[in-house]
Amino acid sequence: MKKKISTGAGILIALLLFAIAGTVYWILLGQWHTVSYAAGNSNEVKIYRITENENGKKNAPEEAGTVIRGSAVNRYMESVTVDGVTYHKVSTAQFPDEEDLYMAEADLVKSVDDVVKETEVFVRTPATIYSSPDDPAIASFAPKGTELKITGHDRLLDNGYINMYKVSYTGSDGKEAEGYVYGKYMTGTQEAADAPYNENGEYDTASEDGFRFELYGGEAADLDFYPYERTQIEGNEFLRYARAMYLNAYAAVHPEPYLEVIKSSGCNAVVIDIKDGPLTYKSEVASELSPASYDSAYFSMEEMKAGVQAYKDAGVYLIGRIVTFNDSYYAEDHPEDCIDYAGSSGWPSAFSRNVWEYNVRLAQEAVKEFGFNEIQFDYVRFPESTYEMSKSGKADFRNVYDESKAQAIQNFCFYAADQLREVGAYTSIDVFGESAYSYVTAYGQYWTAIANIADAISAMPYTDHFDGDAPWADPYGAVYRWAVKAAKQQERLQNPAAARTWITGYNTPHWAPSVDYNEERMEEQIKALEDAGLNGGFIPWNALSDLAKYRQYKGIWNE
Repeated sequence: MKKKISTGAGILIALLLFAIAGTVYWILLGQWHTVSYAAGNSNEVKIYRITENENGKKNAPEEAGTVIRGSAVNRYMESVTVDGVTYHKVSTAQFPDEEDLYMAEADLVKSVDDVVKETEVFVRTPATIYSSPDDPAIASFAPKGTELKITGHDRLLDNGYINMYKVSYTGSDGKEAEGYVYGKYMTGTQEAADAPYNENGEYDTASEDGFRFELYGGEAADLDFYPYERTQIEGNEFLRYARAMYLNAYAAVHPEPYLEVIKSSGCNAVVIDIKDGPLTYKSEVASELSPASYDSAYFSMEEMKAGVQAYKDAGVYLIGRIVTFNDSYYAEDHPEDCIDYAGSSGWPSAFSRNVWEYNVRLAQEAVKEFGFNEIQFDYVRFPESTYEMSKSGKADFRNVYDESKAQAIQNFCFYAADQLREVGAYTSIDVFGESAYSYVTAYGQYWTAIANIADAISAMPYTDHFDGDAPWADPYGAVYRWAVKAAKQQERLQNPAAARTWITGYNTPHWAPSVDYNEERMEEQIKALEDAGLNGGFIPWNALSDLAKYRQYKGIWNE
Protein backbone atom coordinates (compact mmCIF):
# COMPACT_ATOMS: atom_id res chain seq x y z
CA MET A 1 0.00 0.00 0.00
CA LYS A 2 1.47 3.31 -1.11
CA LYS A 3 1.66 6.14 1.40
CA LYS A 4 0.51 9.56 0.25
CA ILE A 5 2.77 12.52 0.86
CA SER A 6 0.88 15.44 2.37
CA THR A 7 0.80 18.75 0.50
CA GLY A 8 2.83 20.45 3.28
CA ALA A 9 5.50 17.74 3.27
CA GLY A 10 5.71 17.90 -0.50
CA ILE A 11 6.31 21.65 -0.40
CA LEU A 12 8.99 21.19 2.26
CA ILE A 13 10.81 18.55 0.18
CA ALA A 14 10.61 20.72 -2.91
CA LEU A 15 12.10 23.69 -1.09
CA LEU A 16 14.89 21.50 0.30
CA LEU A 17 15.74 20.14 -3.16
CA PHE A 18 15.68 23.70 -4.54
CA ALA A 19 18.03 24.91 -1.80
CA ILE A 20 20.45 22.02 -2.40
CA ALA A 21 20.42 22.67 -6.12
CA GLY A 22 20.99 26.38 -5.55
CA THR A 23 23.89 25.69 -3.22
CA VAL A 24 25.47 23.34 -5.76
CA TYR A 25 24.98 26.00 -8.42
CA TRP A 26 26.69 28.68 -6.33
CA ILE A 27 29.49 26.31 -5.32
CA LEU A 28 30.15 25.53 -8.96
CA LEU A 29 30.44 29.24 -9.67
CA GLY A 30 32.68 29.76 -6.64
CA GLN A 31 30.15 32.17 -5.11
CA TRP A 32 29.09 30.26 -2.00
CA HIS A 33 29.88 32.28 1.10
CA THR A 34 29.62 32.29 4.85
CA VAL A 35 29.52 35.22 7.23
CA SER A 36 32.84 35.82 8.96
CA TYR A 37 34.18 38.64 11.13
CA ALA A 38 37.20 40.87 10.72
CA ALA A 39 39.79 40.03 13.38
CA GLY A 40 43.02 41.77 14.30
CA ASN A 41 45.31 43.17 16.95
CA SER A 42 44.15 46.75 16.37
CA ASN A 43 40.80 48.43 15.73
CA GLU A 44 41.17 48.32 11.94
CA VAL A 45 41.86 45.28 9.73
CA LYS A 46 43.41 45.51 6.27
CA ILE A 47 41.50 44.57 3.15
CA TYR A 48 43.24 43.96 -0.19
CA ARG A 49 42.47 44.20 -3.89
CA ILE A 50 43.76 41.28 -5.99
CA THR A 51 43.15 41.58 -9.72
CA GLU A 52 44.05 39.41 -12.71
CA ASN A 53 46.62 40.29 -15.34
CA GLU A 54 46.11 39.86 -19.05
CA ASN A 55 47.17 36.21 -18.80
CA GLY A 56 44.47 35.45 -16.24
CA LYS A 57 46.92 35.20 -13.35
CA LYS A 58 46.45 36.95 -10.02
CA ASN A 59 48.44 40.11 -9.39
CA ALA A 60 50.12 40.77 -6.04
CA PRO A 61 47.76 42.03 -3.32
CA GLU A 62 47.35 45.81 -3.07
CA GLU A 63 46.01 47.39 0.11
CA ALA A 64 42.51 48.72 -0.63
CA GLY A 65 41.69 50.11 2.79
CA THR A 66 40.56 48.85 6.16
CA VAL A 67 37.43 47.55 7.82
CA ILE A 68 36.52 48.03 11.47
CA ARG A 69 37.47 45.09 13.66
CA GLY A 70 34.36 43.03 14.38
CA SER A 71 32.70 43.93 11.07
CA ALA A 72 30.71 41.18 9.39
CA VAL A 73 32.02 40.22 5.94
CA ASN A 74 30.89 37.71 3.33
CA ARG A 75 33.66 35.16 2.85
CA TYR A 76 33.62 33.29 -0.47
CA MET A 77 35.15 29.97 -1.50
CA GLU A 78 37.56 31.60 -3.88
CA SER A 79 41.04 32.08 -2.41
CA VAL A 80 44.56 32.78 -3.50
CA THR A 81 47.91 32.18 -1.82
CA VAL A 82 50.70 34.74 -2.21
CA ASP A 83 54.09 34.38 -0.51
CA GLY A 84 52.66 31.76 1.81
CA VAL A 85 49.67 33.90 2.87
CA THR A 86 46.18 32.72 1.96
CA TYR A 87 43.64 35.39 1.06
CA HIS A 88 39.88 34.81 0.75
CA LYS A 89 37.61 36.76 -1.54
CA VAL A 90 35.18 38.87 0.46
CA SER A 91 32.49 41.49 0.17
CA THR A 92 31.60 43.98 2.86
CA ALA A 93 29.14 46.77 3.49
CA GLN A 94 32.04 49.19 3.91
CA PHE A 95 33.01 48.68 0.23
CA PRO A 96 29.59 48.04 -1.39
CA ASP A 97 30.65 48.64 -5.01
CA GLU A 98 34.10 47.05 -4.91
CA GLU A 99 35.01 43.76 -6.53
CA ASP A 100 38.14 41.63 -6.26
CA LEU A 101 38.46 42.30 -2.55
CA TYR A 102 40.35 39.86 -0.33
CA MET A 103 41.28 39.48 3.31
CA ALA A 104 43.98 37.36 4.88
CA GLU A 105 42.64 34.05 6.15
CA ALA A 106 44.12 34.75 9.60
CA ASP A 107 42.01 37.94 9.79
CA LEU A 108 38.69 36.13 9.34
CA VAL A 109 36.99 34.30 12.23
CA LYS A 110 33.66 32.56 12.62
CA SER A 111 32.57 34.27 15.84
CA VAL A 112 32.61 37.93 16.83
CA ASP A 113 33.88 36.75 20.22
CA ASP A 114 37.20 35.79 18.59
CA VAL A 115 38.04 39.05 16.79
CA VAL A 116 40.56 40.30 19.39
CA LYS A 117 43.95 38.86 18.47
CA GLU A 118 46.36 40.73 20.72
CA THR A 119 47.75 38.72 23.64
CA GLU A 120 49.33 41.54 25.63
CA VAL A 121 48.99 45.28 26.03
CA PHE A 122 51.25 47.96 27.48
CA VAL A 123 50.10 50.76 29.76
CA ARG A 124 50.46 54.10 27.98
CA THR A 125 48.62 56.14 30.65
CA PRO A 126 48.67 55.01 34.32
CA ALA A 127 45.61 52.83 34.75
CA THR A 128 43.34 51.63 37.51
CA ILE A 129 42.73 47.87 37.44
CA TYR A 130 39.10 47.11 38.25
CA SER A 131 37.64 44.01 39.87
CA SER A 132 34.73 44.07 37.41
CA PRO A 133 33.89 46.02 34.23
CA ASP A 134 30.57 47.07 35.76
CA ASP A 135 31.64 48.48 39.13
CA PRO A 136 34.07 51.11 40.50
CA ALA A 137 35.70 48.56 42.85
CA ILE A 138 39.49 48.85 42.53
CA ALA A 139 41.61 45.71 42.37
CA SER A 140 45.03 47.24 41.72
CA PHE A 141 46.95 49.83 39.72
CA ALA A 142 49.27 49.64 36.70
CA PRO A 143 51.88 52.39 36.20
CA LYS A 144 52.99 53.64 32.81
CA GLY A 145 55.00 51.07 30.85
CA THR A 146 53.53 47.99 32.55
CA GLU A 147 53.01 44.92 30.35
CA LEU A 148 49.69 43.15 30.94
CA LYS A 149 48.64 39.75 29.59
CA ILE A 150 45.21 39.74 27.95
CA THR A 151 42.80 37.04 29.09
CA GLY A 152 39.58 38.47 27.64
CA HIS A 153 37.57 41.67 27.22
CA ASP A 154 34.16 43.06 28.10
CA ARG A 155 32.89 44.52 24.83
CA LEU A 156 33.93 45.73 21.41
CA LEU A 157 33.16 49.37 20.67
CA ASP A 158 31.65 50.54 17.38
CA ASN A 159 35.05 51.84 16.25
CA GLY A 160 36.72 48.45 16.74
CA TYR A 161 38.51 49.37 19.95
CA ILE A 162 38.05 47.44 23.19
CA ASN A 163 36.22 49.11 26.05
CA MET A 164 37.97 47.11 28.80
CA TYR A 165 40.55 44.35 28.55
CA LYS A 166 40.54 41.54 31.06
CA VAL A 167 44.18 41.17 32.08
CA SER A 168 46.38 39.18 34.37
CA TYR A 169 48.82 40.93 36.66
CA THR A 170 50.89 40.31 39.76
CA GLY A 171 49.09 41.47 42.90
CA SER A 172 50.65 43.17 45.91
CA ASP A 173 50.84 39.74 47.55
CA GLY A 174 53.03 38.46 44.70
CA LYS A 175 50.29 36.24 43.29
CA GLU A 176 48.81 36.31 39.81
CA ALA A 177 45.38 37.94 39.66
CA GLU A 178 42.91 39.14 37.02
CA GLY A 179 41.12 42.41 36.55
CA TYR A 180 39.94 44.92 33.96
CA VAL A 181 41.59 48.01 32.46
CA TYR A 182 40.20 50.59 30.04
CA GLY A 183 41.51 49.91 26.55
CA LYS A 184 41.91 53.63 25.84
CA TYR A 185 44.90 53.74 28.20
CA MET A 186 46.69 50.83 26.51
CA THR A 187 48.98 50.58 23.49
CA GLY A 188 50.51 47.74 21.50
CA THR A 189 54.23 48.17 22.09
CA GLN A 190 56.58 48.78 24.98
CA GLU A 191 58.19 51.67 23.10
CA ALA A 192 54.88 53.50 22.65
CA ALA A 193 53.96 52.89 26.27
CA ASP A 194 57.22 54.28 27.59
CA ALA A 195 57.24 57.41 25.42
CA PRO A 196 55.93 60.60 27.06
CA TYR A 197 53.23 62.49 25.17
CA ASN A 198 54.71 65.66 23.72
CA GLU A 199 52.67 66.67 20.67
CA ASN A 200 52.13 70.23 21.93
CA GLY A 201 55.39 70.41 23.86
CA GLU A 202 53.60 69.45 27.08
CA TYR A 203 56.37 67.16 28.27
CA ASP A 204 59.15 69.59 27.36
CA THR A 205 57.45 72.38 29.28
CA ALA A 206 56.75 70.17 32.29
CA SER A 207 60.38 69.03 32.35
CA GLU A 208 61.46 72.64 32.85
CA ASP A 209 58.98 73.39 35.65
CA GLY A 210 60.15 73.36 39.21
CA PHE A 211 60.34 75.26 42.48
CA ARG A 212 63.45 76.84 43.96
CA PHE A 213 63.68 74.07 46.56
CA GLU A 214 62.26 70.58 47.08
CA LEU A 215 58.52 70.55 47.88
CA TYR A 216 58.12 66.74 47.85
CA GLY A 217 55.06 66.88 45.60
CA GLY A 218 56.68 65.08 42.68
CA GLU A 219 58.09 65.94 39.26
CA ALA A 220 55.87 67.50 36.59
CA ALA A 221 57.63 65.45 33.91
CA ASP A 222 56.40 62.24 35.58
CA LEU A 223 52.76 63.15 34.93
CA ASP A 224 50.64 62.17 31.94
CA PHE A 225 49.58 64.65 29.26
CA TYR A 226 47.98 62.37 26.69
CA PRO A 227 44.70 64.15 25.81
CA TYR A 228 41.75 62.76 27.74
CA GLU A 229 38.79 62.06 25.46
CA ARG A 230 35.89 64.17 26.75
CA THR A 231 32.89 62.80 24.92
CA GLN A 232 29.59 64.67 24.99
CA ILE A 233 27.10 62.78 27.13
CA GLU A 234 23.79 62.12 25.42
CA GLY A 235 20.98 64.03 27.11
CA ASN A 236 23.41 66.04 29.28
CA GLU A 237 24.97 69.04 27.57
CA PHE A 238 28.08 70.34 29.31
CA LEU A 239 27.78 73.94 30.52
CA ARG A 240 30.62 75.86 28.89
CA TYR A 241 29.99 79.18 30.65
CA ALA A 242 28.60 78.92 34.16
CA ARG A 243 27.10 81.81 36.12
CA ALA A 244 26.79 79.69 39.23
CA MET A 245 25.51 80.04 42.79
CA TYR A 246 26.93 78.04 45.71
CA LEU A 247 24.37 76.35 47.98
CA ASN A 248 25.37 74.77 51.28
CA ALA A 249 23.45 71.93 52.95
CA TYR A 250 20.78 74.20 54.43
CA ALA A 251 20.23 75.99 51.13
CA ALA A 252 20.06 72.65 49.32
CA VAL A 253 16.89 71.61 51.17
CA HIS A 254 15.37 75.10 51.61
CA PRO A 255 15.28 76.21 47.98
CA GLU A 256 12.44 78.74 47.91
CA PRO A 257 14.27 82.00 48.77
CA TYR A 258 17.28 81.03 46.64
CA LEU A 259 15.03 80.24 43.70
CA GLU A 260 13.64 83.77 43.95
CA VAL A 261 17.15 85.14 43.34
CA ILE A 262 17.87 82.59 40.61
CA LYS A 263 14.64 83.27 38.72
CA SER A 264 15.07 87.05 38.92
CA SER A 265 18.64 86.90 37.57
CA GLY A 266 20.59 85.13 34.86
CA CYS A 267 22.00 82.44 37.17
CA ASN A 268 22.29 79.27 35.08
CA ALA A 269 23.94 76.80 37.48
CA VAL A 270 24.06 75.84 41.15
CA VAL A 271 26.78 74.10 43.14
CA ILE A 272 25.05 72.03 45.83
CA ASP A 273 26.89 70.44 48.75
CA ILE A 274 26.76 66.65 48.85
CA LYS A 275 29.57 66.38 51.37
CA ASP A 276 31.32 69.32 53.03
CA GLY A 277 32.74 67.49 56.02
CA PRO A 278 29.32 66.16 57.11
CA LEU A 279 27.06 64.70 54.44
CA THR A 280 24.04 66.72 53.42
CA TYR A 281 21.85 63.61 53.31
CA LYS A 282 21.84 60.07 54.69
CA SER A 283 23.59 58.27 51.89
CA GLU A 284 23.20 54.53 51.39
CA VAL A 285 26.83 54.40 50.26
CA ALA A 286 27.92 56.01 53.52
CA SER A 287 25.76 53.67 55.58
CA GLU A 288 27.89 50.83 54.21
CA LEU A 289 31.34 52.44 53.94
CA SER A 290 31.36 55.18 56.58
CA PRO A 291 28.75 54.84 59.34
CA ALA A 292 30.06 57.93 61.14
CA SER A 293 29.36 59.97 58.02
CA TYR A 294 25.89 58.50 57.74
CA ASP A 295 25.09 59.27 61.39
CA SER A 296 26.28 62.87 61.07
CA ALA A 297 24.26 63.67 57.90
CA TYR A 298 22.09 66.77 58.15
CA PHE A 299 18.99 65.64 56.26
CA SER A 300 17.18 62.60 54.93
CA MET A 301 17.44 61.29 51.38
CA GLU A 302 13.85 62.43 50.78
CA GLU A 303 14.54 66.00 51.92
CA MET A 304 17.57 66.18 49.64
CA LYS A 305 15.60 64.84 46.68
CA ALA A 306 12.85 67.41 47.14
CA GLY A 307 15.34 70.27 47.36
CA VAL A 308 17.44 69.26 44.38
CA GLN A 309 14.33 68.61 42.30
CA ALA A 310 13.13 72.15 42.95
CA TYR A 311 16.38 73.52 41.54
CA LYS A 312 16.21 71.11 38.65
CA ASP A 313 12.67 72.24 37.85
CA ALA A 314 13.98 75.81 37.66
CA GLY A 315 16.13 74.74 34.69
CA VAL A 316 19.57 75.35 36.17
CA TYR A 317 22.58 73.11 35.57
CA LEU A 318 23.20 70.95 38.66
CA ILE A 319 26.71 70.55 40.09
CA GLY A 320 27.15 68.39 43.19
CA ARG A 321 30.11 69.29 45.44
CA ILE A 322 32.04 66.61 47.35
CA VAL A 323 34.86 67.47 49.74
CA THR A 324 37.11 64.51 49.00
CA PHE A 325 40.32 64.02 51.00
CA ASN A 326 39.42 66.13 54.04
CA ASP A 327 36.89 64.00 55.90
CA SER A 328 37.13 63.50 59.65
CA TYR A 329 34.07 61.24 59.68
CA TYR A 330 35.55 58.78 57.20
CA ALA A 331 38.84 59.05 59.12
CA GLU A 332 37.02 58.04 62.30
CA ASP A 333 35.81 54.87 60.58
CA HIS A 334 38.99 54.09 58.66
CA PRO A 335 42.20 55.36 60.28
CA GLU A 336 44.06 52.72 58.24
CA ASP A 337 43.32 54.79 55.10
CA CYS A 338 44.60 58.04 56.60
CA ILE A 339 47.97 59.77 56.77
CA ASP A 340 49.69 58.76 60.00
CA TYR A 341 51.77 61.60 61.41
CA ALA A 342 52.74 62.27 65.02
CA GLY A 343 50.03 59.90 66.21
CA SER A 344 47.32 61.69 64.23
CA SER A 345 45.34 60.02 61.44
CA GLY A 346 42.56 62.46 60.65
CA TRP A 347 43.16 63.13 56.95
CA PRO A 348 42.28 60.38 54.43
CA SER A 349 45.24 59.86 52.14
CA ALA A 350 44.94 60.56 48.43
CA PHE A 351 47.09 57.45 47.93
CA SER A 352 44.35 55.24 49.43
CA ARG A 353 42.15 53.54 46.86
CA ASN A 354 39.49 52.89 49.49
CA VAL A 355 39.08 56.66 49.87
CA TRP A 356 38.88 57.07 46.09
CA GLU A 357 36.20 54.43 45.85
CA TYR A 358 34.11 55.82 48.72
CA ASN A 359 33.97 59.31 47.23
CA VAL A 360 33.30 58.13 43.69
CA ARG A 361 30.54 55.81 44.89
CA LEU A 362 28.99 58.82 46.65
CA ALA A 363 29.26 60.75 43.40
CA GLN A 364 27.61 58.00 41.37
CA GLU A 365 24.84 57.67 43.91
CA ALA A 366 24.17 61.41 43.78
CA VAL A 367 23.95 61.36 39.98
CA LYS A 368 21.56 58.41 39.98
CA GLU A 369 19.37 59.59 42.87
CA PHE A 370 19.22 63.34 42.24
CA GLY A 371 20.11 63.84 38.59
CA PHE A 372 23.23 65.98 38.94
CA ASN A 373 24.76 67.01 35.61
CA GLU A 374 28.23 67.21 37.08
CA ILE A 375 30.15 66.37 40.24
CA GLN A 376 32.71 68.80 41.60
CA PHE A 377 35.43 67.27 43.77
CA ASP A 378 36.94 69.69 46.29
CA TYR A 379 40.00 69.12 48.50
CA VAL A 380 41.57 66.92 45.83
CA ARG A 381 44.95 67.22 47.46
CA PHE A 382 47.09 66.34 50.43
CA PRO A 383 46.94 68.57 53.55
CA GLU A 384 48.43 72.07 53.61
CA SER A 385 51.01 70.81 56.12
CA THR A 386 52.23 68.14 53.68
CA TYR A 387 55.54 69.90 53.10
CA GLU A 388 56.44 69.76 56.80
CA MET A 389 55.25 66.17 57.07
CA SER A 390 57.26 65.09 54.04
CA LYS A 391 60.38 66.95 55.07
CA SER A 392 60.29 65.35 58.51
CA GLY A 393 60.35 61.85 57.02
CA LYS A 394 58.08 60.70 59.84
CA ALA A 395 54.76 60.58 58.02
CA ASP A 396 53.19 57.40 56.67
CA PHE A 397 51.19 58.54 53.65
CA ARG A 398 49.92 54.98 52.86
CA ASN A 399 51.69 55.06 49.50
CA VAL A 400 51.02 51.49 48.32
CA TYR A 401 51.84 51.99 44.62
CA ASP A 402 54.96 54.15 44.98
CA GLU A 403 53.39 57.21 43.33
CA SER A 404 54.39 60.81 43.78
CA LYS A 405 51.73 63.01 45.37
CA ALA A 406 51.03 64.71 42.06
CA GLN A 407 50.66 61.32 40.35
CA ALA A 408 48.15 60.20 42.97
CA ILE A 409 46.09 63.35 42.43
CA GLN A 410 46.14 62.96 38.66
CA ASN A 411 45.38 59.25 38.83
CA PHE A 412 42.37 59.96 41.05
CA CYS A 413 41.16 62.43 38.42
CA PHE A 414 41.36 59.73 35.73
CA TYR A 415 39.43 57.31 37.94
CA ALA A 416 36.74 59.81 38.92
CA ALA A 417 36.20 61.10 35.39
CA ASP A 418 35.93 57.58 33.94
CA GLN A 419 33.48 56.41 36.57
CA LEU A 420 31.27 59.48 36.35
CA ARG A 421 31.01 59.08 32.60
CA GLU A 422 29.74 55.56 33.26
CA VAL A 423 26.68 57.14 34.92
CA GLY A 424 26.32 60.07 32.52
CA ALA A 425 27.88 62.98 34.42
CA TYR A 426 30.77 65.39 33.99
CA THR A 427 33.67 65.99 36.38
CA SER A 428 35.13 69.17 37.82
CA ILE A 429 38.05 69.56 40.20
CA ASP A 430 38.71 72.39 42.67
CA VAL A 431 42.32 73.59 43.03
CA PHE A 432 44.23 76.20 44.97
CA GLY A 433 45.22 79.30 43.02
CA GLU A 434 48.88 78.33 43.57
CA SER A 435 48.45 75.36 41.23
CA ALA A 436 48.51 77.78 38.28
CA TYR A 437 52.16 78.57 38.98
CA SER A 438 54.83 76.64 37.15
CA TYR A 439 55.67 73.95 39.68
CA VAL A 440 54.15 70.95 41.39
CA THR A 441 52.78 72.01 44.76
CA ALA A 442 53.70 70.21 47.96
CA TYR A 443 50.13 68.92 48.25
CA GLY A 444 50.17 67.42 44.75
CA GLN A 445 48.24 69.85 42.56
CA TYR A 446 49.66 70.83 39.17
CA TRP A 447 47.33 72.72 36.85
CA THR A 448 47.91 71.04 33.50
CA ALA A 449 47.86 67.51 34.96
CA ILE A 450 44.32 68.18 36.23
CA ALA A 451 43.03 70.43 33.44
CA ASN A 452 44.05 67.72 30.97
CA ILE A 453 41.40 65.39 32.44
CA ALA A 454 38.57 67.23 34.17
CA ASP A 455 35.71 68.80 32.24
CA ALA A 456 36.07 71.90 34.41
CA ILE A 457 38.82 73.16 36.70
CA SER A 458 37.74 75.52 39.46
CA ALA A 459 40.55 77.48 41.07
CA MET A 460 40.14 79.55 44.23
CA PRO A 461 42.04 82.85 43.82
CA TYR A 462 40.32 84.56 46.75
CA THR A 463 41.55 88.11 47.07
CA ASP A 464 42.29 87.88 50.79
CA HIS A 465 44.42 84.78 50.20
CA PHE A 466 47.10 86.63 48.19
CA ASP A 467 50.30 88.00 49.65
CA GLY A 468 50.86 91.73 49.45
CA ASP A 469 49.49 94.99 50.77
CA ALA A 470 45.70 94.49 51.11
CA PRO A 471 45.10 92.86 47.68
CA TRP A 472 41.41 92.47 48.59
CA ALA A 473 41.03 96.24 48.14
CA ASP A 474 41.87 95.79 44.45
CA PRO A 475 39.78 92.82 43.31
CA TYR A 476 40.35 93.43 39.60
CA GLY A 477 44.13 93.71 39.88
CA ALA A 478 44.55 90.80 42.29
CA VAL A 479 42.44 88.41 40.20
CA TYR A 480 43.82 89.59 36.86
CA ARG A 481 47.44 89.02 37.85
CA TRP A 482 46.57 85.48 38.91
CA ALA A 483 44.33 84.79 35.89
CA VAL A 484 47.08 85.66 33.41
CA LYS A 485 49.18 82.85 34.91
CA ALA A 486 46.25 80.41 34.79
CA ALA A 487 45.52 81.31 31.16
CA LYS A 488 49.12 80.44 30.24
CA GLN A 489 48.64 77.02 31.82
CA GLN A 490 45.49 76.52 29.74
CA GLU A 491 47.43 77.32 26.57
CA ARG A 492 49.84 74.48 27.26
CA LEU A 493 47.13 71.90 26.55
CA GLN A 494 45.40 71.02 23.30
CA ASN A 495 42.01 70.57 24.96
CA PRO A 496 42.01 71.99 28.49
CA ALA A 497 39.16 71.84 30.97
CA ALA A 498 36.80 74.79 31.13
CA ALA A 499 38.27 77.29 33.62
CA ARG A 500 35.27 77.90 35.87
CA THR A 501 36.64 79.98 38.73
CA TRP A 502 35.64 80.50 42.35
CA ILE A 503 35.62 84.22 43.17
CA THR A 504 35.45 86.07 46.49
CA GLY A 505 31.78 86.37 47.43
CA TYR A 506 32.17 87.59 51.02
CA ASN A 507 33.39 90.75 52.70
CA THR A 508 37.17 90.90 53.05
CA PRO A 509 39.53 90.17 54.63
CA HIS A 510 37.73 87.16 56.06
CA TRP A 511 39.43 87.47 59.45
CA ALA A 512 38.46 91.16 59.92
CA PRO A 513 35.98 92.26 57.24
CA SER A 514 36.48 95.85 56.19
CA VAL A 515 35.74 95.85 52.45
CA ASP A 516 32.17 95.31 51.27
CA TYR A 517 32.14 92.95 48.32
CA ASN A 518 29.14 94.43 46.58
CA GLU A 519 28.05 94.02 42.98
CA GLU A 520 30.73 96.38 41.69
CA ARG A 521 33.59 94.47 43.31
CA MET A 522 32.14 91.17 42.16
CA GLU A 523 31.95 92.42 38.59
CA GLU A 524 35.56 93.56 38.78
CA GLN A 525 36.64 89.98 39.52
CA ILE A 526 34.55 88.57 36.68
CA LYS A 527 35.96 91.14 34.24
CA ALA A 528 39.49 90.28 35.35
CA LEU A 529 38.93 86.61 34.53
CA GLU A 530 37.51 87.38 31.11
CA ASP A 531 40.16 89.98 30.26
CA ALA A 532 42.84 87.38 30.99
CA GLY A 533 41.14 84.81 28.77
CA LEU A 534 39.49 82.54 31.35
CA ASN A 535 36.03 82.12 29.90
CA GLY A 536 34.48 79.13 31.69
CA GLY A 537 32.44 81.22 34.13
CA PHE A 538 32.48 81.89 37.85
CA ILE A 539 31.13 80.78 41.23
CA PRO A 540 31.06 83.23 44.16
CA TRP A 541 32.26 81.52 47.34
CA ASN A 542 30.14 82.29 50.36
CA ALA A 543 30.30 79.54 52.98
CA LEU A 544 27.02 80.65 54.57
CA SER A 545 25.18 80.86 51.24
CA ASP A 546 24.19 84.27 52.59
CA LEU A 547 20.92 85.32 50.98
CA ALA A 548 21.46 88.97 51.85
CA LYS A 549 24.77 88.88 49.99
CA TYR A 550 23.30 87.05 47.03
CA ARG A 551 20.52 89.62 46.80
CA GLN A 552 23.04 92.45 47.11
CA TYR A 553 25.04 91.36 44.07
CA LYS A 554 22.48 89.32 42.12
CA GLY A 555 23.13 91.42 39.01
CA ILE A 556 26.40 89.55 38.44
CA TRP A 557 24.44 86.52 37.24
CA ASN A 558 22.75 88.41 34.41
CA GLU A 559 23.99 87.71 30.90
